[in-house]
Formats: sequence, structure tokens, C-alpha cells
Amino acid sequence: MSFPSRLLLCVFLTLSTLALAGDPIQKAVDHAERSEKDRERDQREKPAEILKFIGVKPGWTVADIFSSAGYYTELLAHVVGPEGKVIAQNNASYKNYGSKGAALRFTEGRLANVTHLVSEADDLKLPKDGLDMAIMVNCYHDLYWDNGKPSWPAIDAKKFLAQLHAAVKPGGLMVVIDHTAKEGSGSSAAQDLHRIEKAYAEQDFTAAGFTLLKSSDLLRRSGDDHSVNVYDEAIKGKTDRFVLVFQKKS
Repeated sequence: MSFPSRLLLCVFLTLSTLALAGDPIQKAVDHAERSEKDRERDQREKPAEILKFIGVKPGWTVADIFSSAGYYTELLAHVVGPEGKVIAQNNASYKNYGSKGAALRFTEGRLANVTHLVSEADDLKLPKDGLDMAIMVNCYHDLYWDNGKPSWPAIDAKKFLAQLHAAVKPGGLMVVIDHTAKEGSGSSAAQDLHRIEKAYAEQDFTAAGFTLLKSSDLLRRSGDDHSVNVYDEAIKGKTDRFVLVFQKKS
């Protein structure tokens, strides 16, 4: 290889290394403290691509709604960094469901910029105009799920979304990722299949005062016909999902 060619290669590799080093999202995904279990989940979640599509930035205050064991909470904590903050919100049911994983994730003072918030749907206790972003991953449909037991009180979805709108700053983002239901099914599939229709989600959050900013096909799966419960072993981890990014205009 000639000297000019070697020089150009060195410059390219240096610039590539610097670009990667300056990418907080890629650094978060590659963080040495992340567990092998989370890295395995990355294969289906595509967190680097999703977080880059959303556009989350260092220094932001973010609420991970119904965060459960905190897979996204940890990623977001690394992205927003020490100047940012992540609120890991759960109701009592989600807290119990994710307790084992959360105990491992947050042990020994890990993720110091994460605040844990246990609050119920009728009073989320989120800061007014305090969030740069709120995110719901695979849980929005639960606003329309009712098991008829005290462990999961029925949720007033309209009131829930109004609280999220009040908590997001003007110009801030509301992100929704969920399992796709059949076209025309609205919220009905939430009960038996744990799915919800994309068009219904768009209408729901728009009615709550958000404006749809963009959507992504990153998590689409053509092999899912939207007829099977998402916990069925035939489709678990391989569901077709939508990604919606809304913005609060005022």
C-alpha cells in the first residue's frame, strides 16, 4: 500500500473511532456493565437503532413508564449521563413483576442517575412540564387490559395520557413501542392478546394533545399475523411492533 493510501486509511480509522467514541447511544449499548441477558435481548430490541431514531440526548430527564425490571431504564441512564436523570416508574403490579430483574440491575448503587417511582395510574406523580421525554415500551396496551383483580385496578386511559401530557415539557417527546394488533381492532386485542392497533395508538395520543412526529418500521416482523397472544411461545420475542414518536407542542 502506498504512503498516501496508508495515510488516508489512518485518517479514516481515526475519524471513525472518534465518531464512535462521541456517540453516547452506541456507548450506552456497548457499556461494559450491561448484562449478558440484556445483550441477548438487544438482538430483538435493536436499542442502538431505536434510540438514535428517537433522538434521546445527554442531559435529558426521561421517564420510563411501567419500566418493570429496567432494560430500557439502564440504556437511557447511560445515554443521558450524569447530567441527566431517568425516572423508573412502576405501579405496584409492574414493580412486583420486574422485582427479580430490578434487584440485580440496581444493586450496590448502580445507575446513580435513576430515581425509582412507584405510583398508580390515577396519580402518576410525575413532575409537571419536567420531562424531556416519556417512553412506554410494550406496555401501552395495558391501559386497556383488565384482569378483574385488585392487583391490577382498571385504568382510565384518558386520564393516564393526560398526566403524561402534563409531565412532558413543551417540545418534549412521547415514545410508544408496542405489539401490533389487527387493523380495525382498536384496543380490543389488549384483553386477550396483549396487543393494540397502531392507528388506535396514534389517535389516542393525538387526542391527549400530542402531535405525531415520526414512526419507524425497525421492529416490524412479517411472520406475525397479529392473531396470537404475545406470550405464546410460538411468537414470544418475535412479535410485530410499531414505534411512534410524538411531540408536545404546547
